Amino acid sequence: MCEKSDYVGSTEVIIQTVQNAPAGTRWLVGTELNLVNRLRDQCKKEGKWVHFMSPTICMCSTMFRIDPQHLLWVLESLVDGDVVNRIRVPEAEAEQARVALQRMFAVSV
Repeated sequence: MCEKSDYVGSTEVIIQTVQNAPAGTRWLVGTELNLVNRLRDQCKKEGKWVHFMSPTICMCSTMFRIDPQHLLWVLESLVDGDVVNRIRVPEAEAEQARVALQRMFAVSV
């Protein structure tokens, strides 16, 4: 589906692209619903129309739970030596994820 998109990028790229767009533009965004809603609310005063891409909204329950309270719980659990909600992936995919994270850290410094 990305081949048919005008723009493809990370969450940061999505936010910057929509925020830097001219007033009155219209955006159909394919990412997590809460991000789309925040962008819609932020850009409404500029006359930008931001809409969630999916015709049927299926909330990602995992992404929806990423809030300050759950983040604090995970961090406190780690301090106590308890790993909660561990996700395991094949090593090849883990290595690709490490490379992606290293690249993100490199450009954010």
